[in-house]
Amino acid sequence: MFRRRAGGPELLLVHFGGPYWRGKDAGAWSIPKGLVEQDESAEAAARREFEEELGSAAIGPLLPLGTIKQKGGKLVEAFAIEGDLDPDSIRSNPFTIEWPPRSGQMARFPEVDRARWFGLDEARAMILPSQAPLIDRIEALLE
Repeated sequence: MFRRRAGGPELLLVHFGGPYWRGKDAGAWSIPKGLVEQDESAEAAARREFEEELGSAAIGPLLPLGTIKQKGGKLVEAFAIEGDLDPDSIRSNPFTIEWPPRSGQMARFPEVDRARWFGLDEARAMILPSQAPLIDRIEALLE
């Protein structure tokens, strides 16, 4: 999601929830994303994942940003949408993992523990490095 401000565009990025991402900041933020389910279009998956991770529907036209390859080899087809969302209002779906590892205890964590608006330059420093090309694509789209 992006919004236009007097000082320039801002991007809404999310920080992954759970113990592996706790305490990580720069290079640990992402676009809302997830897997495309069987018989689901990439656009439908983008809208579903946005709502699951932020608790708010992605209403409006999606602008294709193309595909990137993340560090682990996962291909991500991304879209941009113009909007304005209060980061303090997010409600993310939870996931369950064994925590602490090998403890036999299961713990629930939110998929996303926070969201924040960033200017383009700050977003480049905060986003996962493999997703940084998406910022350039949004910037080009807005010019």
